[in-house]
Amino acid sequence: MHGAWRTSSASYVDAVRLYAHEIGNLEWAAPQDWMCEPMMLAKTGLTVRQHQERTVANFLELRALAPRLPFIPVLQGWELADYLRCVEMYDCAGVDLRAESLVGLGSVCRRQSTDEIRETLSGLGLRLHGFGVKTAGLALYAEHLSSADSMAWSYDARRSAPIAGHTHKNCANCLPWALAWRERVLARTDEVQISLPLRRAS
Repeated sequence: MHGAWRTSSASYVDAVRLYAHEIGNLEWAAPQDWMCEPMMLAKTGLTVRQHQERTVANFLELRALAPRLPFIPVLQGWELADYLRCVEMYDCAGVDLRAESLVGLGSVCRRQSTDEIRETLSGLGLRLHGFGVKTAGLALYAEHLSSADSMAWSYDARRSAPIAGHTHKNCANCLPWALAWRERVLARTDEVQISLPLRRAS
């Protein structure tokens, strides 16, 4: 929204530590990465490479500040060559992404139903988490993801009648609706081992 992060790395670490302690079951947390969609580049006035450099630097800083918190690295880019370059940036910084339990993949949600994203995913060879991947994207490349998240269920629920017997205006924040959506998605991809976590990953 503002062309830059307004929350400092230290403040973000404090927040994630609070989530881990008071909510619990925190499997991983994303860094304060820099998206590479053209609209974001227009806001910051920076290049894809500069966004990648800031993404890698933030991850390194967060791990240095809080090595016991489960921050995962995130790849940013726009074309396949960009993502491969981002892998090299992590490697040069001493981070072996192939040894990581999970690596986030950013800047895909607005063009996820494309062969370009499938090519990118298949070319990386990493255990990947897809941010904001909707059902159309999962249908194309779920086999290349270890996990994914989406707010599509909430968007759908906000524009639909609530579940029979529910008294709220809509089910946009409703666990039963979310679980039913999750089951439908998993049923469509039952031949692929992908995780759609019940717990929210911050």
